[in-house]
Amino acid sequence: MDTDIRLVDIEPIFEDEEFRTPLKFGTGVIRAITSLTIKATVENRAGDTAEGLGNILLSDIWGYPSAVMSHEDRDEAMREIAKRFCALLMDNARFGHPLDLYLDAKPELSRLAREVSEEMNAATPMPLLGALVSASPVDAALHDAFGNANGICSYDGYGPEFCEHDLSAWLGEEFAGKYIADYVNPSYQPSMPIFHLVGGMDKLRRDEVTADDPDDGMPVSLEEWIERDGIFCFKVKLSGKDIDADVARTVEVAEVIAENAANMGADRFYLSTDSNEQNDSPETVIEYAEKLKSASLIAWEALLYFEQPTERDLDDHCFDMRELSKYKPTVVDEGVKDVEMLKLAERLGWSGVGLKTCKGHSSSLLYVAYASEHDMVMTVQDLTNPGLSLIHSAGLAARINTLMGFEYNSRQYLPWASPELREKHRDLFTVNDGVVRTDSLSKTGLGY
Repeated sequence: MDTDIRLVDIEPIFEDEEFRTPLKFGTGVIRAITSLTIKATVENRAGDTAEGLGNILLSDIWGYPSAVMSHEDRDEAMREIAKRFCALLMDNARFGHPLDLYLDAKPELSRLAREVSEEMNAATPMPLLGALVSASPVDAALHDAFGNANGICSYDGYGPEFCEHDLSAWLGEEFAGKYIADYVNPSYQPSMPIFHLVGGMDKLRRDEVTADDPDDGMPVSLEEWIERDGIFCFKVKLSGKDIDADVARTVEVAEVIAENAANMGADRFYLSTDSNEQNDSPETVIEYAEKLKSASLIAWEALLYFEQPTERDLDDHCFDMRELSKYKPTVVDEGVKDVEMLKLAERLGWSGVGLKTCKGHSSSLLYVAYASEHDMVMTVQDLTNPGLSLIHSAGLAARINTLMGFEYNSRQYLPWASPELREKHRDLFTVNDGVVRTDSLSKTGLGY
């Protein structure tokens, strides 16, 4: 097809970013991180050339957790994967649709992760998830360049007039005759609510703020964020280990939200919870659910879903999630790294899938198709996405049917990243009454 593209040049660009305030995960704390931007130049068969961009934070604490390796060593390994994946695609440059170009190369990431781990004598071998994060901006750059080269929005390029084969190539015969275009909306939703992250170290009330907190004109406490942005959707980080403490934290968060929402005239708010896989079993999440219901009906009724409460390796930890999913939808995130894992998650009783562009744009589109066909809920989570990666994540959420908007927490931890993009897309980066607008997304590429 004349719209097929071939890689002409590719460049990885690494920058250091420092968080405004620490972000506490279940597995540790992020204070500084590497931002990776990929710049790809392509040509289509008609001879048109264009540039595409992709960006992600190399969050090793999420994609490459290790109790024995330093952040610096894991970050170096993830940078090396990005460089080698760029070289792999450049050395094997051929014409194709970006879905084919990335998904055909994706299996090589396991090999690259093994090679880099062996060469570095890594105490903890890099898992596939770490390699997926490192490669994800390459995938995004190809899709962006594809749209730019052909003068179309990338999301309009996933039908039979652009793709040489249907979804059965990746999803099986059930999807014969079906394309990604069948599962994405024909245009961006004009506005979407955003989820605000309540980290484990975040202050909730004004009187908790001290002289040690940032004094830069930005909100610090949850109360201040609600007052400034009118937010009504929240993601609460939990420990997963201390159920009583998690219940108390959730109740306190809900109380603060309810008090401030009432002052602003809001009549409803929503919660999700994320223990970053720290729950030992679904039974401990059920214990949390029962205790939360007893402790606060307001908090329980506000709760929309649980995000990946148990260990990410679904093969080794084949928990039956069906009883838990009767309480609230249970969304698999880190546990899904390919289509087969999503199918396994469905068989195990997970209710839906958390989409993250850091696991690959192409893969996310496959998950959208599968989840839509199988009535699984979809959420769009981020990786503290700033700048380009925030625009990418928002664009994906705006073209599909999510369970209430998308996550946007870089405004809390990296509020000054990418000033030119924040100015160009002011309504997308600025939250008013809990929502952002997508009017500024461009007509070509991924909307940057």
